[in-house]
Amino acid sequence: MPYIPVGKENSAPIEIYNEDHGERRPVVLIHGFPLNGRTWEREERALIAAGHRVITYDRRGFGNSGRPSTGYDYDTFAADLDKLVTALDLRDFDIAGHSMGGGEIARYLGAYGSERVRRAAIISGIPPYLLKTDQTPQAVPQEVFDQIAGALTADRFAYFTEWNKNFFNLDETLGNRISEEVVRDAWNTAVSASPAGTIACVATWHTDFREDLPKIDIPVLVMHGTADRILPIEACGARTHELIKGSEYVPVEGAGHGLCWTHAEEVNEHLVPFLG
Repeated sequence: MPYIPVGKENSAPIEIYNEDHGERRPVVLIHGFPLNGRTWEREERALIAAGHRVITYDRRGFGNSGRPSTGYDYDTFAADLDKLVTALDLRDFDIAGHSMGGGEIARYLGAYGSERVRRAAIISGIPPYLLKTDQTPQAVPQEVFDQIAGALTADRFAYFTEWNKNFFNLDETLGNRISEEVVRDAWNTAVSASPAGTIACVATWHTDFREDLPKIDIPVLVMHGTADRILPIEACGARTHELIKGSEYVPVEGAGHGLCWTHAEEVNEHLVPFLG
């Protein structure tokens, strides 16, 4: 069942597209902005080879999922995930999220609990709270979010060319850790997403997950690139690790935000054994 219904807008259903491969213990992989489930290609191969059933899905507004004009908030994203998990009747499953996908994990476990979930991995995730305040001095000022939303509104095609430079640290990785073709595919995926959803997602980046993370009561792997130019490791990875009791913390040396491709071997070196 590659499409899971999660709602309706006017006369059109809102459906979440998913792919389900392999067998044995299921692992759900949640992609980051502005990509889709294919962002996990290199991790999916390793997990299937290790004997896992791997489920990837596209967040609403992205990839092959429905493109509604509303519902771009983490309560809705977590509800979409819950509907997917329920429709597939997943139990004792593992979950991993990259970037925005880390937010789904935090809100899902905070709101729905861990009855169905065995382990979780947050990779260069957006929690706990990305907005700069007196309590979060290492986070990102509001004007940066406003500038990004403005640039996407003005010309998202041009913006994503610049975005990819920092997403993948192309000044360091192009030609050795990533090819021009992969960067081109990332651009094509980004501009193919819902324009309304793409812009609306920016405001979700400073969702406050500080009450969700302490509720998590399962083993969690927190992995973050030390050279992440999108989500600063000091504001995200390190703080997420502090707020999840007993979590395992792995800084990936020299990795940028797009580490699931550029540093896939390093990611798999920790992710596959953690999921067991």
